[in-house]
Amino acid sequence: MNKLFSHLRGDVFGGITAGIIALPLALAFGVSSGLGPTAGLYGAIFLSFFAALLGGTNTQISGPTAPMTALSMVVIASLIASNDGDVAKALPIILGVFMLSGLLQVGLGFMGLGKYIRYIPYPVVSGFMTAIGLIILTTQTLPVLGYYPKEDINLVETFKLEAEATLLTKILDDEAEEGLLVLEDFSETVARGEKISETEIQQEAAVLASKHASGVIGSLRVLPIALGKINWIELILALGTILIIYGFKRITTAIPSTLVALLVMSGIAVFFVPDYRPITAIPSGFPMPQWGIFTEISLMELTPYILTSLTLAMLGAIDSLLTSVVADNMTKTRHLPNKELIGQGIGNSISALFGGLPGAGATIRTVVNINSGGVTRLSGMISSMVLLLILLIFSSVASTIPAAVLAGILVTVGISVMDYRGLKAIPILPKDVKIGKLGISSEVIVMLAVMLLATFWNLVYAVGIGLVIASLMFMKKIGDATASQSVLKALPQDKSLDEEEFVDIDGDGIVDIAIKQIMGPLFFGSADGFQKLAKKIPDAAKIVVLRLETMNYIDQSGLYALEEILVDFSEQGKSIYLVALKKQPKYMMQSVEMVPKLIPQENIFDNYKKCFSHIKKTINPNK
Repeated sequence: MNKLFSHLRGDVFGGITAGIIALPLALAFGVSSGLGPTAGLYGAIFLSFFAALLGGTNTQISGPTAPMTALSMVVIASLIASNDGDVAKALPIILGVFMLSGLLQVGLGFMGLGKYIRYIPYPVVSGFMTAIGLIILTTQTLPVLGYYPKEDINLVETFKLEAEATLLTKILDDEAEEGLLVLEDFSETVARGEKISETEIQQEAAVLASKHASGVIGSLRVLPIALGKINWIELILALGTILIIYGFKRITTAIPSTLVALLVMSGIAVFFVPDYRPITAIPSGFPMPQWGIFTEISLMELTPYILTSLTLAMLGAIDSLLTSVVADNMTKTRHLPNKELIGQGIGNSISALFGGLPGAGATIRTVVNINSGGVTRLSGMISSMVLLLILLIFSSVASTIPAAVLAGILVTVGISVMDYRGLKAIPILPKDVKIGKLGISSEVIVMLAVMLLATFWNLVYAVGIGLVIASLMFMKKIGDATASQSVLKALPQDKSLDEEEFVDIDGDGIVDIAIKQIMGPLFFGSADGFQKLAKKIPDAAKIVVLRLETMNYIDQSGLYALEEILVDFSEQGKSIYLVALKKQPKYMMQSVEMVPKLIPQENIFDNYKKCFSHIKKTINPNK
């Protein structure tokens, strides 16, 4: 109890700061999803509270995130389109899918599957995150330009014939279900068809126009039209938001630049721009449960969407646990992955009950919470309470926020979520696959395949295909690496392999040297185990020797795991030595300048005896 109160001040400040940052993002993700800003806000309130209360990462702040919103947007758009473009009609099934995804997350946690997330290769994650950024940037181009396809009279007009055909098809389907359709007599069909009003045709055409312009391909399809019909007021508001977000960071990071942009540009719009487009009104009062999930749909109606729900659950699990790893690295703690999945699942289920978007652990908000002093799960719960107070007290004020400002915020989110580390590595990774006379890295192939498939086709299938390609390429590389090492020769009796892990070289009772041997290849499946092994090295050890006699291969995941550990060692003032560094790992380490920036060339030795002899002379030069 005393420990809890000792962290109270940091948790309060961290929670308030994270909650303030979450506000514009929650509203923006809600608008982007197609359900409106309220859905994003409700999602942030309920998920943040229950994931913090019941999850396995003390400092994690949860809420709608870019990956979850990108996938939710696809789900929402397809369900609204299949329900005559009526959001109210589609809402029960949408929320039912979201609730089912939360329950599946709980199931994943109870089955203990959280620990397997670490086996996803880095290129797959990199390609996926870059695709999310591209999807957000592309789909937000239209609102930034102030162009809304379903309000474009000329575009809607081109879909009137298709709208009439769609409405007639619905009549035929209804008659078939009612048993009224008789091939010899279409009199009932004609009578119903004549009752179709011009308003209904116009509404259906607007739905088709909106569907035509949805997603990445749809946005690119109508972009030329949007460029010819720019709403300059909306564009200026969006660009002003983007400039403030990036510019204010150069002045200070003490105040979130996203919040500053939201307040400044909303103030300008309210007082000086009479014709701006505000977001959908946010209802005041405590959110009410959407009982239609239980009364208006059945379990049978949800059956076709089990795969969709599972996809959301898996994506939420990956998104949350990656953020948990970031929190672990910052706080030097270890999260409980399965408990985290259970907390996230319960939070998403309750969020769906109240009409909120699904979400996951949010990296930026979690980092802000930790940097602001957050230590315990109380900080995430306080973040939720901050958003609830804003909803109860300032909902009418929040309803005046310009839609263009939220579009500008999402543009910066899209830019920040892309994996620039992976993109920068494209030209420098070893070109181990030959396409004609050109060479390309197999890691890059996986990343680009996931990125392109996720951007232009399907987020989930892209990850699955990426995993298959990465696994096949990994098996080939391991086979090749093993074959190259399979030579017939007598094994030397190297007693140095039995050296102790920790050495007190000067006899003062304090560990001077820590010796660790990496067994086998360092790849996406073993990177997490290596990081755990490295963290067992005593703080007192000033020298770390990594023995690499059997490490004949390292992939991008292993490379970055090794780099993070070496950076930690360097910051702690430890000297690092490598023994028996093989050709492929050395090439990879040189490609990202790990050698010689983190490890000087003179600290790399062919065998352990030479290395240990050199260290002895360095510590005791007179001996």
